[in-house]
Amino acid sequence: MSKRMTVKQNNQPIYDIVMELDYDKLSEELTSIGAVDKKFCIVTDSNVAPFYCETVKKELEKIASKVTVFTFPAGEESKNLDTVRQLYTHLIEEHFERSDMLVALGGGVTGDMTGYTAATYLRGIDFIQLPTSLLAQVDSSIGGKTGVDFDQYKNMVGAFHMPKLVYMNLTTLNTLPKEQFASGMAEVLKSGLIRDGEYYEWVITNLCEIQEMESLVLEHLVEGSCNIKRLVVEKDPKEKGERALLNLGHTIGHAIEKLKNFTLLHGQCVALGTVAAAYISWKRELLSTEEFFEIRDMMVGFDLPISLDGLDANEIVAATKLDKKMENGTVKFILLQAIGKAFITKDVTDQEMTDAINFLLMAEQED
Repeated sequence: MSKRMTVKQNNQPIYDIVMELDYDKLSEELTSIGAVDKKFCIVTDSNVAPFYCETVKKELEKIASKVTVFTFPAGEESKNLDTVRQLYTHLIEEHFERSDMLVALGGGVTGDMTGYTAATYLRGIDFIQLPTSLLAQVDSSIGGKTGVDFDQYKNMVGAFHMPKLVYMNLTTLNTLPKEQFASGMAEVLKSGLIRDGEYYEWVITNLCEIQEMESLVLEHLVEGSCNIKRLVVEKDPKEKGERALLNLGHTIGHAIEKLKNFTLLHGQCVALGTVAAAYISWKRELLSTEEFFEIRDMMVGFDLPISLDGLDANEIVAATKLDKKMENGTVKFILLQAIGKAFITKDVTDQEMTDAINFLLMAEQED
């Protein structure tokens, strides 16, 4: 297979999203964008490096003047300014210049942090995304949002900085731990819920094939979510309006993620936040009872949580007030008018959030 889509801004091509089954065409793709005879720094984590770093390094060496590797301990706890500082030091000691390039090889943590480093080192150098997790392939590698956590506040420090290329080797999904794959499915389901009801129905209809990792089905899965993200980002590259729809489930999800000290995966928290948002939509009579419970129960089908314990609803609501998406002191919330149609609102009350969170907590007690 070889698939490609182009992300545009003001009707002008910005970068391509390329889907392959290996890294064999990476040097060719980089040559086509003029990225030759320069230094590359592969930024990767301790989980991904043993699988793919050497292969990518050999491919880059075909066109590079030099290739270095910066490896950091895997996990959200590394996504901070301390790790960025270490990466800055590596780049300075290796004499990286503004014409050189960073290569984000890994999941969402790697992509976000590498992108932020690229946005700020020497006031901005180029980088490319080589996403290896489902979550990164369908969501975080696309759109130029970069950032790190600050004192446990999720993505509080960041910048918009577009990659020069997103190159996906879809076979990396085969080495992904099961819960990491499930985490990515939260963003897949979210994509369909906000923008494309037919795609959402296709995903849930193909649940068994997706769980069995059938290659053609996975190709369609990734391509469909990428296309939804591309269309939203093209209309609103810096989240002035419609791009906020991509945050379905993230307001309550980020609060849970922080209060749980990142012991839950991002996608698991997004799943919980999405169920909460769907609950509020149902109580507002925007979704039918059948639609709400289908949204909730399909999370279970894809190995995602629908219940929560160990937290208090009031502390979760309080944590939403610290989210970076606050606007004039008001929480910007994403609700569903229907499956495949989301909208932005600022009138979700604390009581509505409390009721939705209590629904998650009660579900745990029922279990």
